[in-house]
Amino acid sequence: MTDFSDILADAAAAVAAQRANVPNLEAAAGLLVSAFRSGAKLLSAGNGGSAAEALHLAEELSGRYRLERPALPGLALCADPTALTCIANDYGFDAVFSRQVEALGKPGDVLALFTTSGRSPNLVRAAEAARARGLKVLAFTGRGGGALAPLADVLLDVSGTAPAHVQECHQVFLHALLERVDAAFAPAPAEEERPSR
Repeated sequence: MTDFSDILADAAAAVAAQRANVPNLEAAAGLLVSAFRSGAKLLSAGNGGSAAEALHLAEELSGRYRLERPALPGLALCADPTALTCIANDYGFDAVFSRQVEALGKPGDVLALFTTSGRSPNLVRAAEAARARGLKVLAFTGRGGGALAPLADVLLDVSGTAPAHVQECHQVFLHALLERVDAAFAPAPAEEERPSR
């Protein structure tokens, strides 16, 4: 029988072990804030559950996370089934993201990739296309980062844990980065007017 207490304890331990990623989170936050301040955008991609994380990041940018701030340009490359099926049909599934990077990516943009293995060919090809076009690559990975690691400008790797816990840690990273983005772009609260004396 499933022991939910053990599952929760394992997830909490996986997240707690990510303190070593704090410097990489700082670098990732700086990358995103700098890109948005320069007028660049974020593209994101992933497969399966990692596609859901890519979608989540993009919608929190164009909508909002917690604080009221200007909308920021985030676009998930896994969101358009017509583009995915057209590209897969004509070029193969390995090209579904790289082809969109070629179409939409500009120098200074950020490509955020989510994968528990770092080995998905379509994500590796997307990273290669991004680097060829002057985009920055932010990789959320597991298992050491795989083939994606050397292509990343910033690597947020969760090693030594089950794929489900890798995705849970990626979700925590994603929310931590959104906290920093909110803080950078939310207007400063207006000081309350003091009554004249």
